[in-house]
Amino acid sequence: MPAKGALVAVTADVVIAGGGVIGTAIAWRAAAAGLDVVLADPAADDAASLVAAGMLAPVSEALFGEGALLRVNLLALARFPAFAAELEQVTGQRVGLRREGTLAVAYDAGDYAALMRLTAFRRSAGLDAEELDSRACRKLESFLTPDVHGGVLFPGDWSVDNRRYAAALRAAAAAAGVRTVRDRVTAVLAADGGHREDGAAGPDGRVRGVALADGGEIDSARVVVAAGSWSGAVNGLPAPLRSVIRPVKGQLLRLRHPDGMPPVLTHTIRATVRGADVYLVPRADGEVIVGATQEERGPDLTVTAGAVHDLLHDAMSVLPVTSELILAETCAGLRPGTPDNGPVVGEAGPGLLLATGHYRNGILMSAATADAIVACLTGEPPAAEWAPFGPGRFLAGTEAQ
Repeated sequence: MPAKGALVAVTADVVIAGGGVIGTAIAWRAAAAGLDVVLADPAADDAASLVAAGMLAPVSEALFGEGALLRVNLLALARFPAFAAELEQVTGQRVGLRREGTLAVAYDAGDYAALMRLTAFRRSAGLDAEELDSRACRKLESFLTPDVHGGVLFPGDWSVDNRRYAAALRAAAAAAGVRTVRDRVTAVLAADGGHREDGAAGPDGRVRGVALADGGEIDSARVVVAAGSWSGAVNGLPAPLRSVIRPVKGQLLRLRHPDGMPPVLTHTIRATVRGADVYLVPRADGEVIVGATQEERGPDLTVTAGAVHDLLHDAMSVLPVTSELILAETCAGLRPGTPDNGPVVGEAGPGLLLATGHYRNGILMSAATADAIVACLTGEPPAAEWAPFGPGRFLAGTEAQ
């Protein structure tokens, strides 16, 4: 693997800024399409992907007023199994795809009423949902507390082991010939020379490559910015696009079964405990991931005692046996949010493409995003579901791509 600064004025068909699951998935598929690809990222591991829960959950995350986002999430879910199967075939690595579904449960009558309102909306959108009483919930998951008021099974939701998936993507990209430089992209360079801090490579200027933090450059007529929460820190993007990506902090716990204890979960559990949301995601290797959906302001990456307490309290309220599991890891990561909670995927100018802003759905959307960006790179139209999520919606005086 090239050392930092090893690529200076190297030419590639496309350079990708950002080596998370989005950037690496794009790199793999672009190389598989015959393009010469360079991926630039200072870290060997993607921090956001390492702390993700790996939920592929377009159904149980569908919310009022987000119909377009639901449609692109369903597109992403439909694409994921074949993408994951090819990834496993190419690398020989298992990614831990699970299809048992999500069981959403409510702790009291008020939480249950809120869940039923969302369930009615999701059914109106044509999504599968099976209402269950407390006894039926406990038949599916015997370790649930008897205090669970009721729940809904969403069989259309899946999950994947995020760390295995990210590692397999890196292996597939390397096998496809993607060159990697361990350095940070600081700017997109304009073909007319240099770059301006206010966005030199905007809609009116074709790009010629990127500048790196160590002073080197990578020459390319096409640049994909897929730097997650740090996408806005890349100089040379149109100014409106630099300001729309915001880091959203998320904290989670990784629990492990003690030796000899059988698995305590089969389905992903989403629970509402007196208004607070918590999720528990089982892994094939016996781990259980615990996290919450509430937003925290980034870019702070500290793990707080309060967050650990709240996550464990809510998890144990729903699944008391959680107290017997081993606390293996606490971690925090930053997710790239946008003002409308939608991703930013597509062309932002001649030769300049964005693939960022995926918020909590980066792993879910990785395969479909790779398809969309590679379509742009090869002169094909992306799937129609991406139309509402082009960079143009944030550029004054332009229409969404």
